[in-house]
Amino acid sequence: MKIGFIGLGNMGAPMAHNLIKAGHDVTGFDTAATPEGITMAASAAEAAMGADVVILMLPNGEIVQKVADAIIDGMLKGSVLLDCSTIDVASARAVAALARSHGLGAVDAPVSGGIGGAQAGTLTFMAGGATDDFARVKPLFDVMGARAVHCGPSGNGQAAKICNNMILGATMIATCESIALADKLGLGRQEMFDVVSTSSGQSWSMNTYCPAPGIGPTSPADNDYRPGFAAELMLKDLRLAMEAAEQVDADTPMGARAAELYAQFVENEDGAGLDFSAMLPRFETRRRG
Repeated sequence: MKIGFIGLGNMGAPMAHNLIKAGHDVTGFDTAATPEGITMAASAAEAAMGADVVILMLPNGEIVQKVADAIIDGMLKGSVLLDCSTIDVASARAVAALARSHGLGAVDAPVSGGIGGAQAGTLTFMAGGATDDFARVKPLFDVMGARAVHCGPSGNGQAAKICNNMILGATMIATCESIALADKLGLGRQEMFDVVSTSSGQSWSMNTYCPAPGIGPTSPADNDYRPGFAAELMLKDLRLAMEAAEQVDADTPMGARAAELYAQFVENEDGAGLDFSAMLPRFETRRRG
């Protein structure tokens, strides 16, 4: 396919490189990054011109809407706008409606798997949009990722992402505070892991991404908490979840508390630039109250 790729940062660039390796014709645009090996356009509109699929990987809903406004008039009728950014549900649905009004397909497909998954082509895509639009971009998902789930109509990909990450954020906090409590009770971390990872307390945060160094599979904890998934990105996703909860009047007390704790960690406790699992050393030094 001929592909326009807008947003070539830490995630977008390796995704675009994997598409090129698979034989697709990729033209990129980014306001700052100029990755090697990708043909670059002078503007987002130029990158989108003549493309069968235009992929966006951008920081937030406001930027996605601005870029969509700038490129949609010049896109080929019948082409697909594939937004892989993680943004608010309302913006995703607004962009999809705009695309459809111009005779375009639209899929919102945020990703899970981080920079490592983007490089390895093992991302998971959570996709919202019409069934035929999903089918048209599925071959691209197969190149950039290991799994793509069609979650329903436009916006549902974003809904799936923020619900998943609300669980992840709350679970990681519970995992970290439980390990810190075990430390103070004199329970060894390996024994804690051996019990919890095979009992009713098991979770992805404990079994796969354990926040304690030297315990379980290798994780960012074993690399000084250099981010696989940065704490500030977790905060972004939790805030998107809280925004969505407010819009639909959903009661999410655990999600709200997780958002508060990550905000405190990132904005007031030097958590920015660390992995979201670096909550463990935070709890190690804290006392009740």
